[in-house]
Amino acid sequence: MRGGAGRGGDFQAPAPLLTCRALAVFISLQAPWLRSGPGRCEALAARACLVAVNPARGPGPRGARSGKIFHNLMERKDFETWLDNISVTFLSLTDLQKNETLDHLISLSGAVQLRHLSNNLETLLKRDFLKLLPLELSFYLLKWLDPQTLLTCCLVSKQWNKVISACTEVWQTACKNLGWQIDDSVQDALHWKKVYLKAILRMKQLEDHEAFETSSLIGHSARVYALYYKDGLLCTGSDDLSAKLWDVSTGQCVYGIQTHTCAAVKFDEQKLVTGSFDNTVACWEWSSGARTQHFRGHTGAVFSVDYNDELDVLVSGSADFTVKVWALSAGTCLNTLTGHTEWVTKVVLQKCKVKSLLHSPGDYILLSADKYEIKIWPIGREINCKCLKTLSVSEDRSICLQPRLHFDGKYIVCSSALGLYQWDFASYDILRVIKTPEIANLALLGFGDIFALLFDNRYLYIMDLRTESLISRWPLPEYRKSKRGSSFLAGEASWLNGLDGHNDTGLVFATSMPDHSIHLVLWKEHG
Repeated sequence: MRGGAGRGGDFQAPAPLLTCRALAVFISLQAPWLRSGPGRCEALAARACLVAVNPARGPGPRGARSGKIFHNLMERKDFETWLDNISVTFLSLTDLQKNETLDHLISLSGAVQLRHLSNNLETLLKRDFLKLLPLELSFYLLKWLDPQTLLTCCLVSKQWNKVISACTEVWQTACKNLGWQIDDSVQDALHWKKVYLKAILRMKQLEDHEAFETSSLIGHSARVYALYYKDGLLCTGSDDLSAKLWDVSTGQCVYGIQTHTCAAVKFDEQKLVTGSFDNTVACWEWSSGARTQHFRGHTGAVFSVDYNDELDVLVSGSADFTVKVWALSAGTCLNTLTGHTEWVTKVVLQKCKVKSLLHSPGDYILLSADKYEIKIWPIGREINCKCLKTLSVSEDRSICLQPRLHFDGKYIVCSSALGLYQWDFASYDILRVIKTPEIANLALLGFGDIFALLFDNRYLYIMDLRTESLISRWPLPEYRKSKRGSSFLAGEASWLNGLDGHNDTGLVFATSMPDHSIHLVLWKEHG
């Protein structure tokens, strides 16, 4: 190469200087998005030259030092002209020729130039976008990653772990997708990451059929016909003319009182209400065991009872095809509801939560069910009041309903041989029919916003209602079958609306056994 800055006009640029300058230009040309201004390439070239000529001094400020160097080696103007020429030539090459040129320049480079090249390439090629991007934009990008990938990304560096762990919305969404309840008022991102880790463990236990454990209650001497669960306590009514109240967590019997033969039970802290095969309903005091009220009037066994202290009303469903409404404190019959043509196996007294032409939020509603129909009644003291609505799954009565009924004030759910039927209580329309073709005759135990609890003769099942798929099952022993559905029940129900890390404890399912014991399925403690 020739220039005009040396003796005789001939000047051979030093190899390290050419190498650094050419590579700096090449990097800037090949990665134009890295340029922050028109002078960046020139500044980078100057610094490279300074380091190559005098690495001990480094690329000092523009002035006397840089001017002296260019005066001794090549005038700056001549150097820039030479560099422009070689840049134009380089850009005209093919990719293969460019690569060969770079290989040749690298082979001519010394340790200082290679270190310089390495430092610049690492900065240009290994961009930590989570560190450079605004936090809000990082959070937006992270929302598109699945939780397992997010956990892997947390292992990249402390900075990544800090940013990912701080994204509240990401972890809340991950928990929601697993069917967990979210309290939006809690904005501690680390809290939600821990909740997610806890959730993923519980969901894996469900998938692997390892989420539950079993226990037994032993104390009755004859068949147990009736079960009722509330707040950690399980009441059992037996053919041995007794009713017992059990603490599920300890397995201890809290109360045991002498009664009639119980076909249905319901209790609170002070009293027990029983329906009997002797065609009567009775109210008992736990503390003394005394019968405080006796309700006579049915001509068949009483299979279901419900009551409300605020209304001072008790309702009962019987094998005589009627539903009776009683004054709870006085023991007198207020009304007899007719219209059923089969045993009334379930009555539910519940406050309405939606508005329709027939009722308003806050109104109390009575539901009664037999083998084929669900009837909806107003609660009042009118004699021979008319049924508001009758629901069924087949007009010709070809399809039977399972003896379980769910009503939460907004929806009515019942199972049949065709699947689960869900009615909207505001319109009485069928919202959906959930079918499980792989498993026939699933019976309903519990129904929530996220999960449903079902069972058949062999297994207990959990269904994700968002996908209508079975996500877990648990084997059941040969329990006592009941056409009325009174000898088995679900336990805690809040988790059906979404797990939260605290409500997956206590009783899941209970059923009476042929040996007169009670078989319990309970949540296993978190690992």
